[in-house]
Amino acid sequence: MADSVALTQFKQGMRMLRDGHLNDALVHFRNALDLEKENPYYMSFVGVSLARAERKWTPALKLCEMALSMKRNEAQLYLNLAEVYMSAGRREEALMTLDRALASLGRDARIQRARMKLGNRRSPLLPFLSRQNVLNRHLGILRHRILAWADDSRFLMLHSS
Repeated sequence: MADSVALTQFKQGMRMLRDGHLNDALVHFRNALDLEKENPYYMSFVGVSLARAERKWTPALKLCEMALSMKRNEAQLYLNLAEVYMSAGRREEALMTLDRALASLGRDARIQRARMKLGNRRSPLLPFLSRQNVLNRHLGILRHRILAWADDSRFLMLHSS
């Protein structure tokens, strides 16, 4: 009985999430998780909706990571964790999560689409330093801005004549 109530709550949460009713979705997902505390899907979607609705990155990440540790062979759990990383502004971790998913699960179309959407990373400007090194990060930001400026300049030159 609790299973069917939990599933009903989860399905309502999915509808609310799809329709953009983030706080309502969070309520339904929490209700489902309260009924089935060990369900990795419910746990992961509580994390996603917590990140979207309340911008509480740390607890959202913990929930998604815990869910993934419970069921490593489910693409949706990787996608949810990557989404929370992206919404928290942690693109690097999102990319690593999707790469790990591809390595673990093989060619899953949803994972591949999400990975392509995030794009390829350029190599660090100073390869002898880690990607997370503050110097590499700031040089990368500068490179990004210069390349964006150059593209804008080329666009303006092409359309001004």
